[in-house]
Amino acid sequence: MIKPGRYRHFKGNEYEVIGTARHSETLEEMVVYRALYGEFGLWVRPASMWEETVERDGKTYQRFTYIGESEDSAD
Repeated sequence: MIKPGRYRHFKGNEYEVIGTARHSETLEEMVVYRALYGEFGLWVRPASMWEETVERDGKTYQRFTYIGESEDSAD
């Protein structure tokens, strides 16, 4: 289960998971998230991709790592 909160992408940027949703045609679980930099864009990504590992320069990383609650929920 992917919980709401702040995550760090393996390349270093941070994102906030708002929640999960289902694709209307395939019922695939999707992660709804917002970039915490730049224009703070709203995005979706398949949950299976969110939770996968990636290899780069001979090292294996979690694509996204949970780093804590959203700042709004910490109040």
